[in-house]
Amino acid sequence: HMFLFLDARVRGWFLLDSYLPTFFLTGAYLLCIWLGNKFMKNRPPFSLRPHLIVYNLGITLLSFYMLIELILATWEGGYNLQCQNLHSAGEADIRVAKVLWWYYFSKVIEFMDTIFFVLRKKSSQITFLHVYHHATMFNIWWCVLNWIPCGQSFFGPTLNSFIHVLMYSYYGLSVIPSMRKYLWWKKYLTQAQLIQFLLTIVHTLSAAVKPCGFPFGCLMFQSSYMATLVILFVNFYIK
Repeated sequence: HMFLFLDARVRGWFLLDSYLPTFFLTGAYLLCIWLGNKFMKNRPPFSLRPHLIVYNLGITLLSFYMLIELILATWEGGYNLQCQNLHSAGEADIRVAKVLWWYYFSKVIEFMDTIFFVLRKKSSQITFLHVYHHATMFNIWWCVLNWIPCGQSFFGPTLNSFIHVLMYSYYGLSVIPSMRKYLWWKKYLTQAQLIQFLLTIVHTLSAAVKPCGFPFGCLMFQSSYMATLVILFVNFYIK
């Protein structure tokens, strides 16, 4: 019955009332990769250095904002780490939902990661893992925002925002040749991402072990999705 009732607290928020924009933006993303690769085939790669510095700095700052705001909102709302339901924290739940909307929206901004790869002809970077992750996250988060926009949903984005602060600042700095020798932490990024997925699975399942009214089906879906990422990331890491 849960899927009949969209969460009333997010009605009217940008892009949430209809699934169509999310669906079409995802389609446009996949089309851009396909057409972009065709377009670039016999052309020299673009450098895009200033664009990349600005873009990566922007996402680093947005991720930092989401990280701090999620920590403050869940702290203020007295969130329970083991299991947190959707309605008991009142104003703090709305505050969490607002940050999670930015998290959802950041997933469409991050489509640019791939578009930059296409324009710079870094096709080795456009892996199945990369495209699958980008395309699915945006759609999954549309669902999260509409049905489970707070409570237990806060944990993954909090960790992910932290990882993204490290990741996008790394990407931004790696565009500047004189900075490259300082970026010793590259190999730890993938390790940190894997730890993040495993922690999120543990956190998600902890709410299934000792329930607090957070929808069980969502917990199962999230754990399964995270498991696919773990498998693909481990494969990437080994390679």
